[in-house]
Amino acid sequence: MFGGSFNPPHLSHVLALAVVLARFDVERLLVVPTFKHPFAKALAPYDDRVAMCELAMGWLPRVQVSRVEEELGGESRTLRTIEHLRALHPDKPLRLVVGADILLESSKWHGFDRITALAPPIVLGRVGVDYPHAPPPVLPDISSTEVRARLAGGGDLQGLDELVPPAVIEYARARGLYATSPAP
Repeated sequence: MFGGSFNPPHLSHVLALAVVLARFDVERLLVVPTFKHPFAKALAPYDDRVAMCELAMGWLPRVQVSRVEEELGGESRTLRTIEHLRALHPDKPLRLVVGADILLESSKWHGFDRITALAPPIVLGRVGVDYPHAPPPVLPDISSTEVRARLAGGGDLQGLDELVPPAVIEYARARGLYATSPAP
């Protein structure tokens, strides 16, 4: 399982899946967009983030974009999602794919110890993340915050296609996602 806000999905997300597919024997990779962020972060509409995940990552072999957190409803919690998936597929091993930066935030997560017991993490190193025992960096340091700012017109669009799949950029721009409201 690879969960996240995906607000919007970018090339680090795509590369994370490619690394897991190349290095680990996985039957299927579930991409799980957050339905309702537990820390009340403002997100683009759920349907749009799911569509962008499908554009960015759905073409990869054995990758499936899942709406499981929408089906569960309410505030998204990784532990609840993993417990649900475990109940649906008790005979299947489950792993959680995370970037090393998540380890820095694990104390904020609800039931992180239980999460790691049910779905031992596959930790991928990320450029710029210094965490004891983190694996070497394989993921570039791409910020969704920077991507949103650039899409909103607060930054240069030059080179944005080096950070975000072009289909995601086109989708976000066509839907007006992340565009700033004009001043009154």
